[in-house]
Amino acid sequence: MGIIVDINKAKEITKDRLRIERKSLLEAQDVAFQRALESNADTSAIVAEKQRLRDITNQVDTMTTVEELKGVSL
Repeated sequence: MGIIVDINKAKEITKDRLRIERKSLLEAQDVAFQRALESNADTSAIVAEKQRLRDITNQVDTMTTVEELKGVSL
């Protein structure tokens, strides 16, 4: 008998992993955003990247296999 994976639990574990991985990236984007504001530079690319990082966990909801979950990265 093989190992049975609870896909919902695997999704939660993957989301937690991604949240940990993106924390420092979001913090760096926050710094870049503040610097851009201070110099009146365009912030649209920074805002887009921050949104991409926030949305990364939403991708997990549509995945149906452990292989897909293992492959998702920032």
